[in-house]
Amino acid sequence: MPSLPDFKLETHFQQWEFKSKYHMTASDAESMSMKDLLAMATAEDRDGFNNLWLGYTQTYGAPDLLEVIAGIYYKRTTDEILCFCGASEGIYAANSVILDKDSHAIAITPNYQSHETLPASICEISGVALDPPSKILNTNWSLDVDKIKAAIRPNTKLLTINFPHNPTGYIPSDEDFNALIELCRKHGIYVLSDEIFKGLGRTGARHLPYISDVYERGLSLNVTSKAFGLPGLRVGWIACADKELLSKMERMKHYLSICNSAPSERLALIALKNREKIVARNCEIIDANLIHLEAFFEKHKNLFEWQVSDGSCMAFPRYKGADGVEEFCRRLVEESGVFLLPSSIYDSTLTETPKDRFRIGFGRKNLEAGLEVMDAHISKVYP
Repeated sequence: MPSLPDFKLETHFQQWEFKSKYHMTASDAESMSMKDLLAMATAEDRDGFNNLWLGYTQTYGAPDLLEVIAGIYYKRTTDEILCFCGASEGIYAANSVILDKDSHAIAITPNYQSHETLPASICEISGVALDPPSKILNTNWSLDVDKIKAAIRPNTKLLTINFPHNPTGYIPSDEDFNALIELCRKHGIYVLSDEIFKGLGRTGARHLPYISDVYERGLSLNVTSKAFGLPGLRVGWIACADKELLSKMERMKHYLSICNSAPSERLALIALKNREKIVARNCEIIDANLIHLEAFFEKHKNLFEWQVSDGSCMAFPRYKGADGVEEFCRRLVEESGVFLLPSSIYDSTLTETPKDRFRIGFGRKNLEAGLEVMDAHISKVYP
């Protein structure tokens, strides 16, 4: 088994997520109670949950759940879906099956750590950094496809992308996305597309198509945790036209979770049947929260450089204080109970990553209360 480094984000979350009073850096949307989710169910699906037989489930996923998931995509069928216990298991399985010691992989930075450390534990990996925003040029985060092209080697097997991007919320243009696909098609490169935030953002935000619908070697990774706000279910999946690759990942899953939780699959079925309603409700929360965020950052523009993200429920603002973002975030959580993620959590061994930013989340309710505490903290510490 490969030796993996400490997962900085999860370790940091373990320390502060349930201890801090104001969790202001969450990447998931507002969750709901079991009662509220079951209230959305049809009588048949509610009965199916209440009378569920608590035995093993099928490794690929329950047939009716696969049918609902396949319906999310334009071109995928039930035999082109493989369920996982969360998205992380899918990331692990995809990297383990696609890559070997003679391969080369490419990851975009900054990134969710496993998109870098898992391939790096198997083979050589190159990083391509997003270009940062510029107030002077009035630009947001961006990806230079030519940099991806320059990073490709004869043995490059996998490119991992994540749009809307964690932590910036960046979404490339349709033109750049299509150019990226054509580049990978030319070189026969698999693309693991982390699409767990797709659909989430300001009402009316533009989103890219699922890569498995537009590229024969595209793997669409998704989960109930983020856009749907149901991380407690731990149900993820990969959609892919390459059935042979899915079969290899299924055999890898035999060494991991074997199968998903039967109750979680029933609840995920209910959630996905109501996906449009749930995501629309979560986007409305984001709309309301962004009003408060815009006002907060306008008030404190001497300390922060803010740009609203293209999608998702998080952004990566710049901190301009002389004490540095690490000290700012440390004092904020220790003295005032407000939890943010400093940019060191996104440090990469592949490229330079920002040193003066932090992740703020705005997909959950009661954001205004946390902003009021942040405002009071700033007034006290930075008069």
